[in-house]
Amino acid sequence: MKTVIVHEWLTRVTGSEKVVENIYKIYPSPIYVLLHDPSLTKGTFFDGLEIHTSFIQRLPGSMRNYRKYLALFPLAIEQFDLREFDIVLSSSHAVAKGVLTTSDQLHITYCHTPIRYVWDLYFQYLETSGLKKGLKSLFARWTIHNLRKYDYIAAQRPDFIIANSKYVQQRIKKFYRRDSTVIYPPVDVEKFRVSNTEEDYYLVVSRLVPYKRVDLVVNAFKKLRDRKLLIVGDGPELKKIKSLSPPNVEIIGHQPFKKLQEYYSKAKALIYPQVEDFGITAVEAMASGTPVIAFGKGGALETVREFETGLFFYEQTPDAIVDAVKKFEKMIDRFDPLKIRKHSFNFSSERFRKSYKTFVENAVEKFFG
Repeated sequence: MKTVIVHEWLTRVTGSEKVVENIYKIYPSPIYVLLHDPSLTKGTFFDGLEIHTSFIQRLPGSMRNYRKYLALFPLAIEQFDLREFDIVLSSSHAVAKGVLTTSDQLHITYCHTPIRYVWDLYFQYLETSGLKKGLKSLFARWTIHNLRKYDYIAAQRPDFIIANSKYVQQRIKKFYRRDSTVIYPPVDVEKFRVSNTEEDYYLVVSRLVPYKRVDLVVNAFKKLRDRKLLIVGDGPELKKIKSLSPPNVEIIGHQPFKKLQEYYSKAKALIYPQVEDFGITAVEAMASGTPVIAFGKGGALETVREFETGLFFYEQTPDAIVDAVKKFEKMIDRFDPLKIRKHSFNFSSERFRKSYKTFVENAVEKFFG
């Protein structure tokens, strides 16, 4: 049977693109995306693959700021003519699940999340984007309103839905009224190593955007002046985070993979204050033998085992983080780096490919008989 892979865009290689990569390794297929920036995927797995793009690719400024064409995404994804394929495998965090198929085509979507700024984070998105008032706010609200309706309709199109966590599975049920099966996304755990030495710092690895709540950790370390915090990452909130940071907090920006490996493996613990659908960063830290101090909501509850691979705090406040760090330091000896690393292999790429292939084979049998 002929297979095809559909994804939103290839403008960098992060968690959702690793899903596409691993699907491709099982089912090598043409890849259809709204747009592809080869300069940003150069030297990655996607070099030299057969990649098809939509009309968004040819619109002015789409490479620099494709999100300004948000209102056109549903139309663009529906223009892909995939009739020659028997099986459509979509990887969707926005509109890829809305690709059109015929009644005799099997469509399986891997849902990374219902669109956050359309559902859960709608009001937060308007606030952080400065869109609470005015004509721009009205246009944004109208666009998102229409996208919300489309998103529900698009979610009815796949024959089967895979969720990337139980947390996402619950949101799929609430927003889309669809059942789904959980298959955790692939993490390259084998690329990380446990260090023989530990250095005296805590670590945050994150894009500096509002929902990641890095500001909470910085404010916590204003009260933990005798502890050091390293922040790996950059993003639109860089200036804000720098302005908040006391002398014991160091922002070192985006780092190459080898340096990131080293920072993970030598940290006392990764601090993880955000709510994620799954959370690859926490698994990467554990693959390095490093415990995770996480906010107890979302995907972290499925990846971190309390008192074995980390511990939780249950309020998104600086004081809760301060208390969690102090609690962690009292029990630091109970965290075994080798056991922590072993746990991370529950989320390996090999496990993902095996589970995904089994799911597709079963779906094929049910659909085609």
